[in-house]
Amino acid sequence: MRVTESPLTIDVDGTPISGIYAGPDKAAATLVLAHGAGAGMEHPFLAGLAHALNDDGVATLRFNFPYREAGRRFPDRPPAAIAAWRAVMDVAASLSEGEPLWAAGKSFGGRMASMAVAEGMPSAGLVYLGYPLHPPGKPEKLRDEHLYGLTLPMLFLQGTRDTFATPGLLENVVARIGPTATIEWWEGGDHSFDRVGVKKIAADVGASLAPSVSAFLRKNS
Repeated sequence: MRVTESPLTIDVDGTPISGIYAGPDKAAATLVLAHGAGAGMEHPFLAGLAHALNDDGVATLRFNFPYREAGRRFPDRPPAAIAAWRAVMDVAASLSEGEPLWAAGKSFGGRMASMAVAEGMPSAGLVYLGYPLHPPGKPEKLRDEHLYGLTLPMLFLQGTRDTFATPGLLENVVARIGPTATIEWWEGGDHSFDRVGVKKIAADVGASLAPSVSAFLRKNS
């Protein structure tokens, strides 16, 4: 039986954004999930991941960044995105029963989570669903400087065909971060974790990541 989802309205410095919370009884952890640059919290990939995590005893809170809520296409600048992250994590903490509170995000959402943590936002750890280490075809433009001061547990789930993260470069970044960071490669996966020759709907692709995420949360909480 699926855990009941509750719609939320979250205030970010006077701007309301939408959220969806689902909390199973005696949750092992709460994972706040942010969307990527091109899709909102209702995207089947995120919904599928959230539902699978709920079924495995992990509470989730998905949310829209302000730009998405307003119907704009261009993502928020980091200060606005970080403010949204802080507000949502505060709400998640108020809904929890003391279980560990984690931050996660698809691409842009995960990167903004890491920047928020680098600026002091509390979190038990970070989960990156396709970290955008560099723009496609521009490996010289790395987005990594803020990561090296982070000492909390971090899981990088990454497709081996992801054009936003050349495998060797990401391996070097994770090695430089140190033992608190872990990569789990999704063999043949692209930035959406789709694999050539494997036909799955986005909800099922998201759900297939849940065992890795749940195991990492439990191991490090």
